[in-house]
Amino acid sequence: MGKTINIGMIGTGFMGRAHSNAYLQAARFFDLPLRPVLHAACGRDQARLQQFARKMGWKRTASSVEELMEDEEIQLIDICTPNDMHLPLALSAAKAGKHILCEKPLARNVREAAAMYEAVRDTGIFHMVVFNYRFLSAVRLAKKAIDEGRIGEIRHFDAVYYQDWLLDPAFPIVWRHEATASGSGANGDMHAHTVDLARYLCGEIEAVNGFQKTFIKSRPLPGGKGTGEVSTDDASLFLAAFHNGAVGSFRASRLATGRKNHLSFEIYGSEGALCFNLERPNELQFYSLQDEAAYQGYRNILTTDASHPYMSAWWPVGHNLGWEHTFIHQVKELIEGIAEGKKASPDFYDGLKCQEVLDAVISSAQKGSWTEVKSTYADTI
Repeated sequence: MGKTINIGMIGTGFMGRAHSNAYLQAARFFDLPLRPVLHAACGRDQARLQQFARKMGWKRTASSVEELMEDEEIQLIDICTPNDMHLPLALSAAKAGKHILCEKPLARNVREAAAMYEAVRDTGIFHMVVFNYRFLSAVRLAKKAIDEGRIGEIRHFDAVYYQDWLLDPAFPIVWRHEATASGSGANGDMHAHTVDLARYLCGEIEAVNGFQKTFIKSRPLPGGKGTGEVSTDDASLFLAAFHNGAVGSFRASRLATGRKNHLSFEIYGSEGALCFNLERPNELQFYSLQDEAAYQGYRNILTTDASHPYMSAWWPVGHNLGWEHTFIHQVKELIEGIAEGKKASPDFYDGLKCQEVLDAVISSAQKGSWTEVKSTYADTI
């Protein structure tokens, strides 16, 4: 594999680590048409940036975003920043003709997401959003089962995403508590994932009825000098009506005691059902009415066989994969898409469609009524 693609990354937090690891591992386990090169990393804190670059294997650091954009050797910009930086960085990368990988949610609101999509829509720029849970073997198998009609007409999609990392009132304010930086709280941080999974597996959502709550309304400022107001939601819940007639429920909270990263969904159809739990990421539960009555019941499928999506590149059957592999699999799709000039999902259009739902949830919670999910574009690309 002689050809390479040089990466420029903005952001040095834990997502930057996850992405860096993915670039390194993808080329080691998959036969990629291009080898990702950790060319230059950029961040605000220079001491932290230098440590990050050394630890993760970046060739050099950049002193500014402009330096990355002007570097003709860089072909791909990876955005791992807080949400308020997604729009200006994506626009800058698009203007420079760079391919773009952007963390979720795509933006703080629909207006920003639409501007980002418009910036890349009619160009040759390859763009993806990091909805990494699409790239679990179990989720891909669920998609295949649905497309093959194994559970019939979908009637219910129910999703939960619970964490408890903000349970302590003494936990200081971070950017995720500030609407100006994040756009929303659990809604954009967690529903972004489950809404994308719902769209991927079941189709578009046409209306929502939402409710949101901030339990801890003020928190200590960093450094312990005073307190600041929390302007984002701690918990977000909504009901959904899908275009295909299915109904759904979504619950997300960052104050769910005892839950560290609990994402699960259940899909019920006229001929069967599928259930998934991220705490058991290599398993998919499947129920089929096609089985004889005496043998009907949920079967637990261990999705580690070479016949399952992505698994032929990894270990013998029964040897599990983890959270970090979702990013590795997405990088595989990213690099192949760039090299072969093909569309890969989820892209900025998917990010925009997700944001339309997230904004509708906020609007519904404010109004206290069902709210239509307004489509920014009539096309379905």
